[in-house]
Amino acid sequence: MKKTLISSPYIVWMIVFIVVPMAMVAYFAFTDGNGNFTLEYITEVGQYSNIFVRSIWLAAIATVICLVVAYPVAFILATMNKRHQSTMLMIVMLPMWMNFLLRTYAWMTLLGNNGIINTVLGYFGLGPYKMLNTQGAVVLGMVYNYLPYMILPLYSVMVKIDKSLLEAAQDLGCNSKKVLFKVVLPLSLPGVTSGITMVFVPAISTFIISRMLGGGSNLLIGDLIEMQFLGNSYNPNLGAGISLVLMVIVLLIMTIMNQFDSDDEDRVLI
Repeated sequence: MKKTLISSPYIVWMIVFIVVPMAMVAYFAFTDGNGNFTLEYITEVGQYSNIFVRSIWLAAIATVICLVVAYPVAFILATMNKRHQSTMLMIVMLPMWMNFLLRTYAWMTLLGNNGIINTVLGYFGLGPYKMLNTQGAVVLGMVYNYLPYMILPLYSVMVKIDKSLLEAAQDLGCNSKKVLFKVVLPLSLPGVTSGITMVFVPAISTFIISRMLGGGSNLLIGDLIEMQFLGNSYNPNLGAGISLVLMVIVLLIMTIMNQFDSDDEDRVLI
């Protein structure tokens, strides 16, 4: 009884901000404007399959790049002197203190045809190159904005790895490469999974980055949902249907990833 009372605020929060919104999305997805049950909006989502594929593809690319960049950074942070760790972590989190829109808008200034990067390249007789309003710019915006969400989970797991395990592996003849792939990588898989989840989920549903850096020509799922609720083609039922399908896709991907993570953890224990 006491545990129930202690956890009641969290339960209420879950119901109000998670269960109720998801129930509302499901209701609008399976009903028409008059509240009658229909599968029309769920089946209509199929015509936007190319947007779903593009969103998943770009989000996957951004997630992989974040993982490749963040892993060595997190490892360096975890093995760094304790006095310097807090300073370096602050530098990693520093961009997060700035407004998301301002960070994205700054890249518009950098990547424009008359932007800073093309201006610098012009001094060397290069360019101007079209960098803004491209899929590459969208991926770059995702990587820049979500990279800290990959670094921090990896760091939090790596910093807890017992250093004696690394020393034991080296004493048994493992070189640095084997220590990394045979010891550090298996033990850091929970951080990898958490980081991938924290990057992939917001990346696949983003709409500000694709609108500002993609110029509207690289429509993603987030843009499509936003158009149904706030755009000229106001259709909350279709928007809810797209949102529901997106949630199912994300849950399936995360379930598959967690399954692989569980298998890897079992192999490590064995």
